[in-house]
Amino acid sequence: MTAMLEIRGLEINYGHIEAVRGVDMSLDAGQITALVGANGAGKSTTLLALSGLLPKAKGSVLFEGEDITRLAPHQIVARGIVQVPEGRAILTTMTVRENLELGAYRRGRAKVEDDLEYIFNLFPRLKERLQGVAGNLSGGEQQMLAIGRALMAKPRLLLLDEPSMGLAPIVVQEIFRAVRAINADGLTLFLVEQNVRQALKIAQKGYVLENGALALSGSGRELLGHPRVLEAYLGG
Repeated sequence: MTAMLEIRGLEINYGHIEAVRGVDMSLDAGQITALVGANGAGKSTTLLALSGLLPKAKGSVLFEGEDITRLAPHQIVARGIVQVPEGRAILTTMTVRENLELGAYRRGRAKVEDDLEYIFNLFPRLKERLQGVAGNLSGGEQQMLAIGRALMAKPRLLLLDEPSMGLAPIVVQEIFRAVRAINADGLTLFLVEQNVRQALKIAQKGYVLENGALALSGSGRELLGHPRVLEAYLGG
């Protein structure tokens, strides 16, 4: 299996506080890799650093063999790494269509309509609300829009930060169904989640982060059955 992204000795600080320390991970092309753990473990901090939105105190990040450790966020996006942020960050005063089209701003308008159809097949509700103001969408629909907007950028690696946060269980199932479908179409995903069971069920590879350090790694199935994961996160 080819490693698309390699993280080596990553350390991230908030002032004098070590938020992430000594993290080594690899993401294989074409797979879903999950990073799970409790709130405050450093999961979102890791994603923000990978996107260039937080400085890295130590360590390196390689994307398809290229060192992208010190690249600016726009340069990282240009390489094909796109993040769906925690909290969605949609533009609430703009329409659903305008939000989606903004995702494709680097590519111009070529084939945008074809790309929109792909998003609508994935999330039919967005087509129904295409001309509506994004701020009027439900929480689940806003999450669909955030994912759809990221996909319009035609990423090679999609970073998903807590896509199930605050959503009703039936909507969570729909979001994870879409994540599986996106991966089945060949896209590599890095999924950060507090919903440990759901994340590890769909991930080929997983990492458990505790207090800023890696505690466990393995296949999603292996981690689901690991006694430490069962006890700490799955009520077992």
